[in-house]
Amino acid sequence: MSAWWTEWGQVVHEYTLREGVSDGQGHSGQDHSGPDCTGPVGPYANGLPPGALDVERPALDRFGPAELGRAVVVAAVLIAFVVWAVLRWTVRPRQHSIVEAAAHGTVDAFEHLGPTFVKLGQLIASSPGLFPAPLADACLRMLDDVPTFPSEQARAVIEEDLGHRIDEMFESFDDVPLAAASVAQVHGCVLRDGRRAVVKVQRPGIAHRMLVDLRAAYVGAKMLQIFEFFRIANTPGIIRDLHNATMTELNAAVEADRQDRFRRNISAFDDNRYVTVPEVYWQWCGPRVICMERLQGKPVDRVVPGQDDLDTSLLVRRGVKVWMEAVLCHGPFHGDVHAGNLWLLDDGRVALLDFGIVGELPDEWRALLRALFRAALLDGNFTAVAQSVRALGVAADLDVDDAAVGRQVAEIFGPLLGQDVGELRLSELIGALVSLGRKWNTSTPEELVLFGKQLGYFERYATALAPGWVLGRDPFVFRNIFPEEVAIRIAESNVSLPD
Repeated sequence: MSAWWTEWGQVVHEYTLREGVSDGQGHSGQDHSGPDCTGPVGPYANGLPPGALDVERPALDRFGPAELGRAVVVAAVLIAFVVWAVLRWTVRPRQHSIVEAAAHGTVDAFEHLGPTFVKLGQLIASSPGLFPAPLADACLRMLDDVPTFPSEQARAVIEEDLGHRIDEMFESFDDVPLAAASVAQVHGCVLRDGRRAVVKVQRPGIAHRMLVDLRAAYVGAKMLQIFEFFRIANTPGIIRDLHNATMTELNAAVEADRQDRFRRNISAFDDNRYVTVPEVYWQWCGPRVICMERLQGKPVDRVVPGQDDLDTSLLVRRGVKVWMEAVLCHGPFHGDVHAGNLWLLDDGRVALLDFGIVGELPDEWRALLRALFRAALLDGNFTAVAQSVRALGVAADLDVDDAAVGRQVAEIFGPLLGQDVGELRLSELIGALVSLGRKWNTSTPEELVLFGKQLGYFERYATALAPGWVLGRDPFVFRNIFPEEVAIRIAESNVSLPD
């Protein structure tokens, strides 16, 4: 399922929370006017109430009767499914090994245990370097194969959150979901004014169930610390990060606010009309419900180069341009641009979907990245980057002048930023970031790793759709980031940039 809300690619330890309250009262300044309302509306129609963007994080280290009972069930299910998978393998050995058979049995157990363990499987699939390869490979099927829940339950959650019957709020509502994920599923609907929309609705009772599961998993993760592999992997830390991310994701208002802000940031520049984000219809949003514009299109990995006279290279460049502007100009950036969240629409626009993961670099690191790209694109002066390095607060540990610091930066990043994006490897970029931190005796923020991970996704799209494209050499991508410098470069080279 590569549809609306596929949740594959969620590396939760890279997740960053952005609560986005701008006035200190729980209001974030959204325009809630939206489409004309000809019927009942929900609790956010006149703005988010105070505290709507606050994220509750119940303690993870509590362990009562409910958690004990769940831990027993989890252990029994895991043992039963793994043993059964191994027994089947011994009777009918196949091409894969007994370890791979056990891994597939583990995934079968995850699917049986429900949403929390589906999300854990997605985390494992998206972090192959942190987990044994057979288990990470087996978990790949959990990235886009999540069962739905009954539409009667979805209707009940929507009506409870919004305070009105569905047939009073919507002209029509599709009981067959368009897609399902571990936390929520998406239904199509038509608003009273005739607009086609979708409603993303959480699974009923998911918050309590996931909290109990996470508490049980946390106890199990601490017990596994007796084994060296799990100590190195820091399994309790993984569960803590999963807990933080899950509690944030369970507040639909936070995700809707991120999506709304990103959409408005796109329009901050008048040359981004070919990129969009679904409009949030706040009138029909609630704590567990998001209603938004319905878009028609297909995931970018289904786009065929040369088909329908599409300039696929320009499609990739437009998407990357808006994303880079988010990183380097606005701050909050989409933190999960896998193909299920990056679409080519039927009208030729590019759309970004699903804002469950959003990152935002600290100001000093954002300034450093801007300086790096300016040097790579415009002047090659990596010595100027040294000023941004000093702003990281590591000057006391750098007993060299700016020119020497600039040479270190150029040695690490110059070749990477000048590569064909199809040749850029995420492992090289992450290795460069780690090397940078070691050289300067400073830690790199998790958001920077999240940034690098998204470049890894764009690397795949560029390989298929924009071969030969060099991100660090494309003035089109940076014309709003460095407007004066790019304008001079374009005038000198006598070339024009696309829309």
